[in-house]
Amino acid sequence: MTLIMDQQSRLEIAAEWLRNADGILITAGAGMGIDSGLPDFRGEHGFWRAYPALQVEGIGFQDIANGETFLNHPVRAWGFYGHRLNLYRQTVPHEGYEILRRWASMKERGAFVFTSNVDGHFQKAGFVENRVLECHGSIHFLQCSRACSHDVWSANELCPQVDDGQCLLTSPLPRCPKCGSVARPNILMFDDSNWIETRVKRQRMRIEAWQLSVERGVVVEVGAGRAIPTVRNMSERNGPRVIRINPDEYAIDPTKGIGLQGPALGVLDALDVMIKKLGG
Repeated sequence: MTLIMDQQSRLEIAAEWLRNADGILITAGAGMGIDSGLPDFRGEHGFWRAYPALQVEGIGFQDIANGETFLNHPVRAWGFYGHRLNLYRQTVPHEGYEILRRWASMKERGAFVFTSNVDGHFQKAGFVENRVLECHGSIHFLQCSRACSHDVWSANELCPQVDDGQCLLTSPLPRCPKCGSVARPNILMFDDSNWIETRVKRQRMRIEAWQLSVERGVVVEVGAGRAIPTVRNMSERNGPRVIRINPDEYAIDPTKGIGLQGPALGVLDALDVMIKKLGG
């Protein structure tokens, strides 16, 4: 009972922060997409459950999500990323995105999204492109696998056909329009010296300008783990009013914010109910 009351009191504090904020920094990790039905790649067990063909060959997430793979095994690399691209296009973002978008619409300075997710679901849910920073890039944009230039272009016309059972691309490999090399997603991968940061650098400039305009900011961090702490670090640099939402790793230094235990959609919905209860 004490634990439930503690969560309830934390919800009240978080709701008050949100009611009084003039801008919301939304920071999101992989846990944000799970309620939409997207696979959880945390740990090889979850990854191999989504891609059993790779388990048979002992190929782990860091092996396939690797810039070198597009140079050495592009058909297999595009089997993985082509499947992901199709999956993200087909998946509908869960209602939690709309809750966040609605909160943002009621704030003088709106919201800015900082996410390590490459799925493009914040834009798909209605967040404007110039208010999103995708720190690891986006699967919806392409670049040359050999980085022959700084060009990045849309993947909208790419429709990969994939043998899901083998995790292999069956349609023609996409090519760089400048040099003819294999094109790849504009995503920061492991051991990746060829990632082109053109889009992300522009996004960083926009978020820095937005941050200067906010006086009473609050951070809503959703589904960001400790393994790769990029999102958590961004949240804490913009404290002390950080609302950390996570099923397991929700603890946070009380001088930096408060933690709310639970999945993204469930906690966002509970916060929304609390805000309405408090008259927000």
